[in-house]
Amino acid sequence: MSTSYLELSLWQVALAASLIVVNAIISIALKLGLGRTLLLASVRTIVQLALVGLVLQTVFQWDRWYAVVGLMAIMTLIAGITAAQRSKRRYPGIWTDAILSVWASSWIIMGFTLLAVMKGIDTWYQPQYAIPIMGMLLGNTLSGISVGLNTFGEGLVTRRSEIETYLALGATRWEAGRDAIQNAIRTGMIPIINSMMIVGIVSLPGMMTGQILSGTAPMQAVKYQIVIMFLIASSTALGTVGVVLLGFSRLFNTEHQFLPGQLRSPADPPRAG
Repeated sequence: MSTSYLELSLWQVALAASLIVVNAIISIALKLGLGRTLLLASVRTIVQLALVGLVLQTVFQWDRWYAVVGLMAIMTLIAGITAAQRSKRRYPGIWTDAILSVWASSWIIMGFTLLAVMKGIDTWYQPQYAIPIMGMLLGNTLSGISVGLNTFGEGLVTRRSEIETYLALGATRWEAGRDAIQNAIRTGMIPIINSMMIVGIVSLPGMMTGQILSGTAPMQAVKYQIVIMFLIASSTALGTVGVVLLGFSRLFNTEHQFLPGQLRSPADPPRAG
């Protein structure tokens, strides 16, 4: 079996990119009005990936721990901000909660991965492993956190009367908010659970596919993908639980009072005074 891989030329990349014309034709034929959006998305895809490629190439050449850690820190910060931005209901401190949850969950799992699971690599900060794995952890943890946050906020708004009734009858803040907490965490974890259910049957994950295309033996690629799936599942669970509980602690005070006035939509007008 050959272990070589096909090095793509710019012409081959351009040929694949030209398939976006199919999307454009569909948009025009059905009058979807997606022309500008498709153009912007195409340009951003090329520019962003090209810039990331240049950055990664530089970091790989440096091979210094501070460069790897610095890049991962920037990635984590952006992931946390993005997770908070996706929430339709926000409260004071949501940005801090999202960043802390992304940071703690992904870096804890990353540390376990590099120091225990992959302890055979030359250095713990080897960029070939550290950066791609961190990127996959952040991307999936971000999704879980954003879904969990959004579901939690919407659940509190929808169940406001029920929650306040429970509290008025003497329930603790945990008893009153437990259903909303459980539903938010459950919803945030559903995407990764669904992915685990169909992986290898309905879909071949990107990492596994990329390794096979680069010449890695299929079973070795499968081993890596199994590791990645469980790392992602753990990071997503930790991040979702963390952000929901942090939000709970801000929206229910220690005197067992619900603070619905703290929850606001980005479309709401600013408060006076």
